[in-house]
Amino acid sequence: MARRLGMQVREEVLLREVGYRVRSGACRVRGDDVVFLDRNLPADERVQVLVDALAGRDLEAVYLTPAARRLLERRARAAG
Repeated sequence: MARRLGMQVREEVLLREVGYRVRSGACRVRGDDVVFLDRNLPADERVQVLVDALAGRDLEAVYLTPAARRLLERRARAAG
């Protein structure tokens, strides 16, 4: 679904070094929307990162199951 919205989804091992912290999440890289997912995270946490990245986006033109749409709408309301 993220790819259908023009977002890149990259599953990578996100290295942690002294002096900085890297986390999964959405960002812009050279003008492109990218979601980085740490391969070391459990699957349920990677799904939550995707839900957070998609919540609040315009999803009217994208087919979603009713359950997926409710999940994203609840997350968008919670984020406020």
